[in-house]
Amino acid sequence: MHRQGGLYLAGITVAWLLGVAWQLQQQAVQPAWGMSLLLVACLSCTMLAWRWRRGALLGVLAASIAASVAGFAASDLRAALRLADALPAALEGDDLVLTGIVASLPDHTPSGLQFRFEVDDARRRGEPVAVPPLVSLGWYKGWHDDGPLNAGQSQLRAGQAWRFTTRLRQPHGSVNPGGFDIELMLFEQGVRATGYVLDGHAELLDPAAAHPIERLRQRVRDRLYAQVDDPQAAGVLAALAVGDQSAIARADWQLFRTTGIAHLVRIK
Repeated sequence: MHRQGGLYLAGITVAWLLGVAWQLQQQAVQPAWGMSLLLVACLSCTMLAWRWRRGALLGVLAASIAASVAGFAASDLRAALRLADALPAALEGDDLVLTGIVASLPDHTPSGLQFRFEVDDARRRGEPVAVPPLVSLGWYKGWHDDGPLNAGQSQLRAGQAWRFTTRLRQPHGSVNPGGFDIELMLFEQGVRATGYVLDGHAELLDPAAAHPIERLRQRVRDRLYAQVDDPQAAGVLAALAVGDQSAIARADWQLFRTTGIAHLVRIK
């Protein structure tokens, strides 16, 4: 009896996965009427599976179809919700005041800082607007890449609440064949807009608003940077300790690949 139940559950799971795989082959999400038909089909098959539960073959068949349709519908709905987060084209390049939380360790680059920002409120000329809940922001030094961070940039830490004036755009990657698809990576991570902070338009609201784990990682990284004199060594230690790879030099990455240990440094 237990064996039959296990086989039944395994079959339903496989049917669900087949439905998900089916949806991933589609070029577009279903319109509202298509989703309605899927839900009707799923409910109908579920009712038939219950009615035919004593008839093994018909019951299993109806339950498998219901699971497959449910897997398709759930995946399609999730994709539709992600696509709906896109930045409206009318807001691209406009000055937007964003209030929210620094959701990642700021990456130090030669030109400034890069970080993820969870948006709680967005306004254009004082009026609320809808923007993606997670964006990627750059806060740049200016014309001189070798210059120091300004006072505001030096304060930026994970878990802080800030108000920034920004300019956003929809993510776009290069179309070079075989090149890295940054647009796909950002889509997978839920980042539906990129942009930058306008210099002189930033206000720290709360130094410890959220994300306690990220704040702990930030403290560990700051301590490493403060106590290890060699920046190259500090970057490697930060990658191993807290998963921050932003300070690892390109030459070191090449060495890690050559020696076969790059996967150890990439673990977060």
